[in-house]
Amino acid sequence: MHDRATVYTFGDFTLATPGQRLEHRGSQVFVSERHLVVLGHLVAHAGTVVSKEALIAAGWGDIAVTDNSLEQAVSALRRLLGADPGRLSIETVARRGYRFVGDVAVSVRESDASLDALLAPHRAFVDGRAALESLERDAITRAREVFESVVAEIPHYAPARLGLANACILTYEMTRVSSRPDADALAHAVQHARDACRLDADSAEAWATLGFVLDRTGASRDAVAACRRAVALDPATWRHPLRLANVSWGDERLRAAQRTLALFPGFPQAHWLAATVHVARQAFTEAERELRTGLAAVEGQLAGGARFSGVGLHWLLGLLHLRAGDATQALEAFARELAEEPHGHLYARESCANSWYAIAAVRLRHGDRGAAQEALRETLQRTPRHPLALAALWSLRGEAHPSGAGATRTSTIEDAVASCRAAATPLTATMEGAFAGAARHVLRADHLAAAQIVAAALTAAPPGSAGWWLPLEPLLDVTALPDVWSGVLTLLRARAM
Repeated sequence: MHDRATVYTFGDFTLATPGQRLEHRGSQVFVSERHLVVLGHLVAHAGTVVSKEALIAAGWGDIAVTDNSLEQAVSALRRLLGADPGRLSIETVARRGYRFVGDVAVSVRESDASLDALLAPHRAFVDGRAALESLERDAITRAREVFESVVAEIPHYAPARLGLANACILTYEMTRVSSRPDADALAHAVQHARDACRLDADSAEAWATLGFVLDRTGASRDAVAACRRAVALDPATWRHPLRLANVSWGDERLRAAQRTLALFPGFPQAHWLAATVHVARQAFTEAERELRTGLAAVEGQLAGGARFSGVGLHWLLGLLHLRAGDATQALEAFARELAEEPHGHLYARESCANSWYAIAAVRLRHGDRGAAQEALRETLQRTPRHPLALAALWSLRGEAHPSGAGATRTSTIEDAVASCRAAATPLTATMEGAFAGAARHVLRADHLAAAQIVAAALTAAPPGSAGWWLPLEPLLDVTALPDVWSGVLTLLRARAM
């Protein structure tokens, strides 16, 4: 339980105990501590006689003193109270003791130590939130510990629940591409985000966090609805449209990204999110413009001493260069992406894995199978479950199932779509899985089968961003065979509107 101070107010004086702080008209008065204890004992019993023995025990404890010491203390206090003549006095009651005369008001307030203890969890919340916004892996781990302590201290404090939800979802994000994603962290994120919304239904930040968390559980419609509510509750905060851009797609993602940039010009992730829509629509000039604008903003922030990471921007720009046939610039962009890995950003490992995978595709195009295999191993060191890297490595090692490369196919993309509608296949479980299955066909030069697989998966996928990077997928290389892939690209474009 926190200590509290009792405050006695008499005339223009206030005396706070414990601590024995005496003030006159707001300014501290410096008096002997023993004298202040005697004064405190008298004002605490104002109007009644306090014995000399009780006052000596209060002021000097077990130290043996004479009545003369008490008399000197009382004399000094009388001179002090003379600042309020006629209103305050200490009367001597013969053979009995002393009595304080004057009106005394008594109140209780938190002591400095108590206030510090009360503020501690709230300071921890502010520190934890700053750590989360850095998106650095070590900082996220520390922030989760901080928020767990705050929730333990004040379980009904909605911002603490909100902070813990964010720390848990980012913990999950750190492991999302690992061999064993942290499902417990995701479950805790859902729980704490819902608790934050229950505790404060008008908190825009709580709803935005819930939306982001729900998106990771696959509840896309509810995720978008929660983020829309956040924006409606607080349209002036950039974090809410950013979360909406994360969980939405097509025109809504573009509008949310633009709103984020209006509130926070140059925020790199908003440019990246907008670029993904343009890629899916095959509006490559617009995508490149977004990425270059985001990278320019990162450079400007670095020059000014602030840092908002541009993780992912160089990787996506490299894919645009590769699509345009400029392998040299593509490799330079991938190298710049890889240079970000030591900074410990949350998404750096995933982005660097994707960059290594893209480098492997470049090496394959140039016939360097050894270098391609090495790049694929680098990919799998970072994301052991990377489906496309696994598919490519299996094929390069001769582990793919034999098939007649280039064999005539009588089935069409439409046939594959129809069969997919009738019964979902393992390839439709994720778009990454579908792309991996397609890649194995591409590596056997069976491009029609690859297109059929991707078309079926896109058709079966719920509305959203699934497969948005297909136009730039380096191993499928859809640009090389436009006739085979045109139908699939049209389908993807329609989904992004």
